[in-house]
Amino acid sequence: MGHVANHPKTYRLLQQRLDRQVTGAPDSPALQRILRLLFKPEEAALACAIPTGFIPLPKLARKVGMEVAALDAMITTMAERGLVFDAEHDGERYVALAPVVIGFFEFTFMRVRPDAPMHELSELFEQYMFENEDFARAVFAGQNQIGRALVREEALPEGDHTEVLDWERASQIVTSARAHAVSLCACRHHAAHLGRECTRPQRTCLTLGGAAETLARRGIAERITTSEAMAILEQAKAAGLAQTGDNVRRNVSYICNCCGCCCGMMSAIRRYELTNAIVTSNYIAAIDPERCTGCSKCVKACPVGALKLVVGEKNGKRRGWVVRDEKLCLGCGVCYSQCSKGALTMQKRAQRVLPPETTFERVVTMAVERGKLGDLLFDNVEGLGAQALARVVQVVEKLPPAQALRAITPLRSIFLAGVVQAARRMSAASADVI
Repeated sequence: MGHVANHPKTYRLLQQRLDRQVTGAPDSPALQRILRLLFKPEEAALACAIPTGFIPLPKLARKVGMEVAALDAMITTMAERGLVFDAEHDGERYVALAPVVIGFFEFTFMRVRPDAPMHELSELFEQYMFENEDFARAVFAGQNQIGRALVREEALPEGDHTEVLDWERASQIVTSARAHAVSLCACRHHAAHLGRECTRPQRTCLTLGGAAETLARRGIAERITTSEAMAILEQAKAAGLAQTGDNVRRNVSYICNCCGCCCGMMSAIRRYELTNAIVTSNYIAAIDPERCTGCSKCVKACPVGALKLVVGEKNGKRRGWVVRDEKLCLGCGVCYSQCSKGALTMQKRAQRVLPPETTFERVVTMAVERGKLGDLLFDNVEGLGAQALARVVQVVEKLPPAQALRAITPLRSIFLAGVVQAARRMSAASADVI
């Protein structure tokens, strides 16, 4: 870690390291300043060596040439500030580098931080994430995304309730989680420091399972009970917030309660027409123009502007009614609760949306779509055993032919690298014997 003294180079290397992650981090003066405010020079140097996938702390200590105890203390302070993920398994500590999102942006604003220059960070993140489309296009490239919309169960037709799967139900996701935590909505808290937050509640970000345990341990979120989590979910619905969750079917780690004015994902849809920034639910809003009175309550409620009022002649009378943009509709059901005339219903989409089963599958699929599978594999080549590589191959085998073809070259490269490493180990062992 002798390059720490060269601060500008260290932060450039960190930006490049973050940009190799599947969600990317295009360079800009704003990002360079954010990194300097969040990472001390020695932390930035260490972060350059931390992989995206979890690595055992002793292995990382050998990699960076530090004593385990010193590294452990350094990782703890970084984890408490949300710069890295840390976890324990079978008595061993693991660490991974947090991306920009979902990562150190959220972990910075999910709580009150008197120890950080929050107003300056808010202005810098605003410049980086919302005043230039490069970051949004890097994060939301491809079809597989970080988050997906959750349909409101109360908006579904009566006969559909038995057909909705557990991973589609916010209530089931919450009640089946082994642990729960709540924090401030990072997006609305960020907006509050800029003086443009909306009036919706901020204490609404739900973290679940192992993620809840980790964030609560680090003081980023507050442990709550299942009933408290359900109460927050109902409060968010009453406030007109849309539910978005981890884009996986198994072990969902969070449910956000989002508003169209502050949410970063929804801002990307509205500002840059990135209609795929949030994966839709399996439902879509449908409007009966004969019943619609044109009151526009649903139009105002829609968080992504998928509904609009049109005025024209119907049955010999000039009147208004609402129409839906199929490409924009998330299928969240927020609009349903605003219609008292029975003109708006939620219907099944013609083509079923099936999220990745696990986080591992989602990350690999996103990496393939974004042309970053090689970065993902080589990022932690020392920790990639045969089992992990086999899991990558299994995910690739499920992909459409065109996407699978993009994955072939990096897969060949990583297998070749594994063979070379094995040969080197065998050669070294023979030399020792001789």
